[in-house]
Amino acid sequence: MQETPAPGVPVLPPATTLRETAAATLAPVLKLYLDLHAHPELSGQEERTAARFAAALTAAGWTATTGVGGHGVVGVLRNGEGPTVLLRTELDALPVREDTGLPYASEARAPGPDGVEVPVMHACGHDAHAAALTGAARVLAALRAEWAGTVVIVGQPAEETLSGARAMLADGLYDRFPRPDVALAQHVAPFPAGLVAHGTGPMTAASATVEATVHGRGGHAGMPHLAVNAAEIAALAVARMKARTPAGTVLTVGALHAGTRANVVPDRATLGITVRAADDAAVTAAVELVREALREECETAGSPRPPETEVTARAPGNVNDARYGALVRAAHAAELGERRVVGWPSSTASEDFPWYGRAGAEEGLYEGPAVPTVYWMTGGVGAEQWSRAGGAAEVPVGEKLASLPPNHSPRFAPEAVATLRGAVHAMAAGALACLGPGAP
Repeated sequence: MQETPAPGVPVLPPATTLRETAAATLAPVLKLYLDLHAHPELSGQEERTAARFAAALTAAGWTATTGVGGHGVVGVLRNGEGPTVLLRTELDALPVREDTGLPYASEARAPGPDGVEVPVMHACGHDAHAAALTGAARVLAALRAEWAGTVVIVGQPAEETLSGARAMLADGLYDRFPRPDVALAQHVAPFPAGLVAHGTGPMTAASATVEATVHGRGGHAGMPHLAVNAAEIAALAVARMKARTPAGTVLTVGALHAGTRANVVPDRATLGITVRAADDAAVTAAVELVREALREECETAGSPRPPETEVTARAPGNVNDARYGALVRAAHAAELGERRVVGWPSSTASEDFPWYGRAGAEEGLYEGPAVPTVYWMTGGVGAEQWSRAGGAAEVPVGEKLASLPPNHSPRFAPEAVATLRGAVHAMAAGALACLGPGAP
């Protein structure tokens, strides 16, 4: 009689079985990836992407529901009694003009939130995440004899605006579909494909997005003393808030709009600002810093009205559940090899994935005990690109990483086949570990 493994010890199909099954999915996964990359859609506009994603799940034998929390997709595969595991991907792209030179590069354009048309690109790897997750769906369907339970796949819209997770939970994700015992997600990053990275602290930072408006009094550029220049107020306020930003907090002004012509003093300026830090308290303090800097600069300049500020989005820090995190890491080490599992330092990038876990329970986005979460990074750099990075093969790793286009860059270009092969394998291994008898 086979003994039940101790909790925390992953139980996986034979390594060759899982590796070969994952490799067999690459043709349809690559086809979907190339299609999604060439046809990106902005946050809240992911109708085509959602349809393609749902169709891929259906083709893999899953039941797919669309229109959850906007353009969200939920796929369900039931396989007897056992744990329920949620696997999540994002669907949206960014308002970035692609400059990769790839034959499948995006030429898409779409109206932004203000109605002005902008270029659109999958500059963060969400196309790779979505395509790889359909590959993991195929692996799990093919290996049903190796596991028991239920898997829920979530194709989430509007991650880049930090609103999609909350919208799906508000639309009854955990009520309308099987409630998970654990939720998993991965994200591609510019390090060698085939490697995965796990962290012990915050994988991603807490953050908030602040939209602000400052008011001036319009006039002639030749008589600035008779006007109050909103553009100058905004610029001076940015300098003031940057000077006050404490160590450990990242404050970025990503948008500043004012005026129409050089000889007209603008009476209004708008700013888009993000603040990021290790915890929610530091983010709250940074938001207040932004408000104070704007208020003080407006008072100094004699602005006719106080500034207006609104926190339009926020996300908590992303810390892995200790037990499930160790289980998934052990599964990756067993499947990929210990040398292919590396550490991940705390990052100032932010994500809304934590809302599916403890943060969502504390916020009241769903009822009941908190869902444990596990989040890891997967490599997106091919062997040749890694060898060339930094100009020479012997360049230190840190210099190589610094020389590669990061996420959100117009030149961000994961090596398709190697990235997808690694991401399918990593997600399938993580899911199977959580479905096995060794799960917590």
